Amino acid sequence: MGKNKFNYMGIMIDCSRNAVMSIEGLKSYLPIIAKMGYNCLFLYTEDTYEVDGEPYFGYMRGRYTKEELREIDGFAASLGIEVIPCIQMLAHLHNLYRWWLQHYKLADGFEKFALDTDDILLVGDERTYTLIDNMFASLKDSLSTKKIHIGMDEAHMLGRGTYLDRNGYESCDVIIKKHLDRVCEIARKYGYEPLMWSDMFFRPWNNGAYYVPKTQIPDEYVKALPESVAPVYWNYYSTIGERYENMLDNHRQLSKNTWFAGGAWTWTGFAPSNKHTLDTMIPALDACKKCKTPNIFFTMWGDNGGECSRFAILPSLFYLAEYARGNTDAEKIKAKFERRFGLSYDDFALLDIPNSITEHEVNIHGSPKNISKHMLYSDPLCGFLDYTVAEGGSKLYEEKSKQLYAVAKKSRKYGYLFTTMAKLCDVLTVKYELGVRTRRAYKAGDKAELLRLANEDYVKAAKAVRAFSLAFEKQWNLENKTFGFEVQDYRLGGLVCRLDSCRRRLVDYANGKIERIEELECEILPIGDEGDGIYFNDFGMNVSCSPI
Repeated sequence: MGKNKFNYMGIMIDCSRNAVMSIEGLKSYLPIIAKMGYNCLFLYTEDTYEVDGEPYFGYMRGRYTKEELREIDGFAASLGIEVIPCIQMLAHLHNLYRWWLQHYKLADGFEKFALDTDDILLVGDERTYTLIDNMFASLKDSLSTKKIHIGMDEAHMLGRGTYLDRNGYESCDVIIKKHLDRVCEIARKYGYEPLMWSDMFFRPWNNGAYYVPKTQIPDEYVKALPESVAPVYWNYYSTIGERYENMLDNHRQLSKNTWFAGGAWTWTGFAPSNKHTLDTMIPALDACKKCKTPNIFFTMWGDNGGECSRFAILPSLFYLAEYARGNTDAEKIKAKFERRFGLSYDDFALLDIPNSITEHEVNIHGSPKNISKHMLYSDPLCGFLDYTVAEGGSKLYEEKSKQLYAVAKKSRKYGYLFTTMAKLCDVLTVKYELGVRTRRAYKAGDKAELLRLANEDYVKAAKAVRAFSLAFEKQWNLENKTFGFEVQDYRLGGLVCRLDSCRRRLVDYANGKIERIEELECEILPIGDEGDGIYFNDFGMNVSCSPI
């Protein structure tokens, strides 16, 4: 085994999208990644960590207490892993907004915290820096590292709300520099070495875009980044090495201490994308080696509910760790994986397949398509995404389910992962084409077929959803704190309720009790130019065209 080419090679676990990994889950996970060669863990916690004097920080969200963080820190250190907090000190604080409107409105009308817009702190207001001081102090009392990731990405509306009202227009570089100077002053007080996402040093002068070809960064943005802050260049999408190289070259103008953050794709719904992870991160690793980028980590985001198991991405994490050391022989990597995990690499990677039923598995924007999630929740009557359905997909899901059940029998330790995905495929065996078949029968005036669908397929679909929900609950509780699963219960329980409601409507129509089904009178309009599946990962927008 070759020597690791990077000083820091880590992972980032998103604990802000409902799935807060439990202490037991982490104690099961960390030894696995330590053996792979990973030596740092970023815990991404927007509000899910304890902050002194802030009882509503992570309230009812499964936040980590100081004691829990100390336990995680000590356990990780025993494995040679450094735990680094990854938090937010500017934007992405919308989970706190609800409490700022309620609890933090004091009797005299004075608000404890100041906001620029709904999820962006108000730069220059002393209340902002009191809060940030409390964040630093609490984490210093919880974790032993000197490094801290302060976030500050995607603050698109920075300076355009309350800040604009108070100060007039100022450019982003001016506002960011003001804010960073204060944040760095507090960081020094606690002995911290900050890292931050780098996109806000590119977007304001590039029409909102982050990724640019090799170019000269405007001097005012170079000067806006303090020398003490290491920028983190993140890119999860490109399969072209030159694009990574260009951006790494651009970052050299900002700092010689740039980190790279790639993506281990766990944020497309219930299923992972090990394939897309390798398709994007192999060229990224090559670029990092070529550009002598010393520190890297792979993010495991949990967009829209944190549904995907972090264990499901182990194949690509293992592959990337080997590749980083210089082992580029795919067959040797896969053989080593099988010796380590007791399952073949290709068997383990079958966890991807709920999203692999169309010819093209990646959308035009570089995200893997998440067919299994958006067709799980697609409404049978108002299914505006039914235009993406591929004829015969239900039969493919039946075959994929059999494959996954077969692998589940091979592994006592990881079998539950394959059972969960198999049961998801069981649902889609019935439901994937259900809306299309319903609409087709309605348009044809075939009431007998509508009655058959109602009494057979709709009943089967609801039963399969219940079975999937139980398997998913087991998976969640093995890995995460229980907080956040109530959202999944409401989503999946609501799906069962909706299937029953639609079934009754179809029966009433077929029996002449109602004259028409208005939803089925509507024509389906495409929302994109990708006819064989899209990346659509928003439950609220998925289930209805009405606001939720």
